[in-house]
Amino acid sequence: MKHAGAEALGVLSELLQKLRNRTELVERRPGIFYVKSKAFLHFHEDRAGLFADLRQGDDWLRLAVNDLDDQERLHAAVDRTLDGEKTPRAAPLL
Repeated sequence: MKHAGAEALGVLSELLQKLRNRTELVERRPGIFYVKSKAFLHFHEDRAGLFADLRQGDDWLRLAVNDLDDQERLHAAVDRTLDGEKTPRAAPLL
């Protein structure tokens, strides 16, 4: 599955603009977002459609972004992931 090209990113322009408005995210290249120095979100395209890969800890979650419902699910997942990064981790119990 290849990274989304300019045409695919054009289809996602409204979604990308909402992501660009988030102060936590830095778009280093078109459609490739970082949080601090770590890759956080990028997009792919293939015959099945358009997809976002969202970093959650050490893993990547792949989400379809082909319609408004898909895109809302991505926004919710981004919110949950960013909120989780802001939440301080509890100290281990001894």
